[in-house]
Amino acid sequence: MAEQPLLSTGIPHETLPETYIRPESDRPKLHQVSTDNNIPIIDLSSPNEPQIISQIHDACQSYGFFQVINHGVSLELVLKMLVIAGEFFKLPMEEKLSLYSDDPSKKIRLSTSFNVRKETFRNWRDYLRLHCYPLERYTPEWPSNPPLFKDVVSSYCREMRLLGFRLLGLISLSLGLEESYIEQVLGEQEQHMAINYYPPCPEPELTYGLPAHTDPNALTILLQDQHVPGLQVLKDGKWIAVNPHPNSFVVNLGDQLQALSNGRYKSVWHRAVVNSGKDRMSVASFLCPCNSAVISPPEKLTEDGTPAIYRSYTYDEYYKKFWSRNLDQEHCLELFKN
Repeated sequence: MAEQPLLSTGIPHETLPETYIRPESDRPKLHQVSTDNNIPIIDLSSPNEPQIISQIHDACQSYGFFQVINHGVSLELVLKMLVIAGEFFKLPMEEKLSLYSDDPSKKIRLSTSFNVRKETFRNWRDYLRLHCYPLERYTPEWPSNPPLFKDVVSSYCREMRLLGFRLLGLISLSLGLEESYIEQVLGEQEQHMAINYYPPCPEPELTYGLPAHTDPNALTILLQDQHVPGLQVLKDGKWIAVNPHPNSFVVNLGDQLQALSNGRYKSVWHRAVVNSGKDRMSVASFLCPCNSAVISPPEKLTEDGTPAIYRSYTYDEYYKKFWSRNLDQEHCLELFKN
């Protein structure tokens, strides 16, 4: 029987196929991963806005990510999103394959690994990638099964966009800029989503769900499976587990915010690991600059004589470069240094 292009077959995997086995030097070394009880958790409902801004500043500087609670997105919608995502990946294989593509430029596609055309080793994940803004342009092409898919996912996308803009405003303020500065520089932002499914893996210590990478966009808001951990981030040269916190989102700075902040804030290296016992879902929402947005640090961050670390470039130039590489090569921003 020919190898299925997807992992979400519904049939348990007895062995790890050769193409997923990483060389010894490039394995997750799960026994070395620690937990960090100080991962920033920011309560967005706090009446003390200066404190929120200060917490965001510290988190962006030292971690490159933080978790938010009391974020204004209803628990009911979050749970519906996770349920509908799970239902989608349980659809019959032939139905899912009609959406399958290994072309990264497609606006709507179901795929596996990261970039099947380019990579040497594959990653233990399937994902549905959707463009989400403007919704009316893209939803007609979205899956119509499960029946509530379009309805639930479009409601969730609207909430993520609102939360994303609110966070960009707070990040702007935390850099000492006008609240609207980052949102204006990024232009009419695109919005994408990756609904990730990680099946149980027979040998989780030999492979990744996703290897270490930074996100090429501006901001990522991640909904983690509430019961199955898998996200890990690099802090001070060590991998730490980001265990799910009830009714929270993980907020990740992408490469564009590292460049815009002139390196003051970090685009965090992160990865997804898998386990042998349970499948895991996550939903990543990406806010991306419009293609023509010019990324360069604001004058305010260089007026004291601090040189600009990165040359000016358009997001389109950056994004093309990002997708032409392997996920785990050197940081794409290195290619744009002055």
